[in-house]
Amino acid sequence: MEFGEKQIHILIIAEKLFAENGFDGTSVRQIAKEASVNLAMISYYFGSKERLLENLLVYRTSDFRMELETVISQEMDHISKIDDIVALAIRRIHRNRRMYKIIHFEYSNDSRNLDFDSYLVQKKANYQLIEDFVISGQRAGVFTPKVNTPLIVPTILGTYFNFYYNKRFFESLNLVKPGSLDFYVTHELTPHIQKTIKALLTYEM
Repeated sequence: MEFGEKQIHILIIAEKLFAENGFDGTSVRQIAKEASVNLAMISYYFGSKERLLENLLVYRTSDFRMELETVISQEMDHISKIDDIVALAIRRIHRNRRMYKIIHFEYSNDSRNLDFDSYLVQKKANYQLIEDFVISGQRAGVFTPKVNTPLIVPTILGTYFNFYYNKRFFESLNLVKPGSLDFYVTHELTPHIQKTIKALLTYEM
């Protein structure tokens, strides 16, 4: 799905407001005001707030796929690519962490009338890229043949969010200093997850 410049502008503003106020706490009128567009334009492009969120999910997942393809296509060894893939994933998750929370809440909310089909198509395409990368590493003799590939992404996401939602606990252990969250995520958490994923891919179970 291709988005025009104006559509992308509206999506980015909506993402910001959804992250700050929640989906229910954000109105289309607020989005229009913040984006400096009229309500009719949002209605024309997206139809409703629900459809706007659906398009935002597609935009973000397709954007990730393009970045992932760039990393995987680099001329470097498989082990180095693991580091770059994990760093990319953590960087995006950390930057958009509040939006991920909204996505997961809305996806698990059965009472909401949202169409996630396009989002799931994009998500599956991203998973396929990871699977193809793992298979190429296995064929090259770098990765173990016993890899549960579908759980690689949940391992990355789960480790990050478990840390993030318990950051006050880690601060109480003096592992994370107040105001140094970004530094810790980049220089401590990311290398830890990189080592974990490399171990899963290379250790013979």
